[in-house]
Order: sequence, then structure tokens, then C-alpha cells
Amino acid sequence: MSEAGAPLIEVRDLGIRLNTSRGPAQAVRGVSFSLKRGETLGLVGESGCGKSVTALALMGLLPDSAVVSGSIRLEGSELLGLSDANYCKLRGNRISMIFQEPMTALNPMHTIGRQVAEPLRRHTGCSAGEARKQAIDLLDRVGLSDAARRVDAYPHQFSGGQRQRITIAMALACQPDVLIADEPTTALDVTIQGQILDLIADLVEERGMSMILISHDLGVIAENVQRMMVMYGGTVVESGATDAVFNRMGHPYSQGLFRARPRLGARKGTRLTTIAGTVPELADLPAGCTFADRCVLVEDRCRTALPSVVDVGAGHGVRCVRTDVSMAAAVGAPA
Repeated sequence: MSEAGAPLIEVRDLGIRLNTSRGPAQAVRGVSFSLKRGETLGLVGESGCGKSVTALALMGLLPDSAVVSGSIRLEGSELLGLSDANYCKLRGNRISMIFQEPMTALNPMHTIGRQVAEPLRRHTGCSAGEARKQAIDLLDRVGLSDAARRVDAYPHQFSGGQRQRITIAMALACQPDVLIADEPTTALDVTIQGQILDLIADLVEERGMSMILISHDLGVIAENVQRMMVMYGGTVVESGATDAVFNRMGHPYSQGLFRARPRLGARKGTRLTTIAGTVPELADLPAGCTFADRCVLVEDRCRTALPSVVDVGAGHGVRCVRTDVSMAAAVGAPA
């Protein structure tokens, strides 16, 4: 058990280099954060910005060829370099993950009851009968109707929302210290999305877990986490308390994401605002600011070196050399 006030999980200067068909790619650069027990953090950004790779590093699920630098500590114990056998003792036990696509996260060859019970048997040593009983209780707790009767059914016999509830039950089976939710409501309709997010929030509060919520949806981030980090090109371009970031977004990329969101009450046929250009390939990241080629405020100095983080408020940092201009044009709304 971590001491009061001490970080439960602490990430420092995390770097991840992957081998791709185009050569080595620096997927993550200099990512740092810490979470105390009960705290929540959101990672937001477009696909390909490094959010999920960061989560996989915490879970010890990166490819064997990945080169990882920096530090990942759980209650002071270093996880980088940990043997796979020792990581297996943590994964699903102290650190769990709700994956983005439940149909690929679930094994189609096994019943849902067996899959929810597996971490219980592996990590707690309980009997098959006790694990089955706890699995039914968990499935009932996450809102799966008639769990006792359907515990021996297979994943294909459930809807997308039901499968997501099953993966949540699996992730929570051993009451982990850290829960990572990677786009947990992708492809679900808005009603089910709200139910799933409310369920996760209730369980996190009830069990005193720390949570990392990954999403491209600013609305989801605004309503569900205390702190947030905006990622682009494998690095954190803005971070801070969620309210502070939404009230005064300081990085041009954060501002672009905010402007691009759908708006209630917009006239039919109104085109959404977009950010010009595309996310750079990981193998082609520029030496300077990764957002330079898409930024309306770009200057020559933006392209020479990765900008340092500038403090623009208490605990609110922006990785931009033009914060004087970007903050003057800051857009935001109450979170």
C-alpha cells in the first residue's frame, strides 16, 4: 500500500521506439505523469498520437523489439526491465486495461464466465466454484442482465454494449490499483456510451482505483477526469487540471481539437471545422515541434528543436514557443 500522498504510479521521461516497415519510429517521447490513489487522468489526441502505445507500455504489452527508456514505477517499484513472468503477476491483478474493441479482447472459444473467472483463479488462487460465483457477481455488478443464466454463453451471443460490460468485469475482477480504459465506448451509441462511462466512474470511486482514460473525444475527457494530457506526435503538448485546460487552452493543437468538435444547435449541413493536414508518420517525425506543419502560428524556430514546456498556470503546461500569441487567442469552455 502506498503512503498517503505518495504516487501510486509514476512515469518519468518515457520514450518508446518501435520497428516499422519504414525503419525505427519514435512513437513516444518524454512523457511524464504521476497518479495518486483515486486520481484520474485523461489522454486525448488523434489516432496515431501515442496514447495507446503509452498504455501498452504501462501494461508491459509492447512488442519484444520495442526499445523503451525512462521509468515506470508502481508504488516505487520499477516496472521497466521486469521479466514477463513477474509482469504477469501484475497484469490483470494490480494493473488492468479495458481494451478498445471488446470483440477482439474476448476469446470467442471460451464462455464469458470462464474469461471473467480466469484472473481470479490466476491471481487469487480461489477455487473454480468460487471464481465462477464471483464472476457472476461481477457480471451482475456491471449491469449484464440475467448474469447467472448467461454466464456460460459465448461472446458472439452478446451485443457490443454487453461485450464492453463483460470486458469491464474482467478488468475489475481482482480490484486493480490502476485501471486503463482505452477508448472504452468506441462504436457504442450515445446512450450506451453514457451508461458505460457512468459505470466505470462509479466503480473507480467505489474501489479507490486510479484511472487513465484514453479518448479522442474532448467531451468524454471533460466529464470524466480530473487532469488531462493532450498528445500529438508521441509527445505531450499540453497538460493540466481538466478545468484549467478547457477554460484556457494554450496549444494551437488543443485549440484545433476544441474547434473541430460537433456543436449542438448547428444548422443542418454546417461543415465541421477541421485541422488542416494529417498526423505525421512516426517514422517521419520532424526535429522540431511535431505540429509545425499544421500550425497557423508556425515560425522558423518551431522547426529547429522540440519546444520546452512553458508554465501558463498552476500545473498547466504548454509545449509551444508561441504561447504569448496562442494564449491570447485561447478558446475554451467550462468543462
